Amino acid sequence: MKIADIILQHLIDLSNPQTASVQLRFFKTGPGEYGEGDRFLGVTLPQTRHVVKEFFMRADWTDLEKLFACEWHEARACAVLILVAKFEKAKTAGERKKIFDFYVAHLPRANNWDLIDISAYKIMGAYLADKKDRGLLFKLAQSENLWEQRAAVVSTMYFVKRGEFGPTIALAEKFFTHQHDLMHKATGWLLREVGKKDERVLRDFLDKHAGRMPRTMLRYSIEKLTPEQKKIYMGK
Repeated sequence: MKIADIILQHLIDLSNPQTASVQLRFFKTGPGEYGEGDRFLGVTLPQTRHVVKEFFMRADWTDLEKLFACEWHEARACAVLILVAKFEKAKTAGERKKIFDFYVAHLPRANNWDLIDISAYKIMGAYLADKKDRGLLFKLAQSENLWEQRAAVVSTMYFVKRGEFGPTIALAEKFFTHQHDLMHKATGWLLREVGKKDERVLRDFLDKHAGRMPRTMLRYSIEKLTPEQKKIYMGK
């Protein structure tokens, strides 16, 4: 029996219709919403992580393909979490590149914001951190796929944690005119993280751009500033 099938059976055994009902609303799965058509078993993220911890070492590429192709959201969550775990355990640059390439190729199947947020910076960000060429992030930022776009900016969390802010700032400027609230939230979140590491960098950015930023992006970015500072930037 394939590991993917064992994982799916564990998820089904953990399913909870009441939790699934809440998840369907929370992740906007209705007609015309960003998660339209997604299906949930009602398994929580901590439960999903527990399943991954038990089986990730035995999962191979065909298992991951099957999990990514699965209709159940929690199965795709397992796929990205398995890749994160494998990446963190990888011993060679070749192993890390193979995981990185597989993850990037399957980004469109990580088709909700939570799947991107628990994996992008831990794989893409970590892999690109010591590379001079970060062109992939800007290529993904220009994609027509919302999840690839979100992955681009969320990946920069890894850089921000190390005190490198340039990629986050450059991508934020590209998303001022983005139409989707999910991108405004993600970009504002990353700008807020920049400010937590170096408030002066964030304030320099806001002094220059606050008047052009989408309101949601601006509000997320200033959450850690003082009430007086917030008032000034919201007034722009």
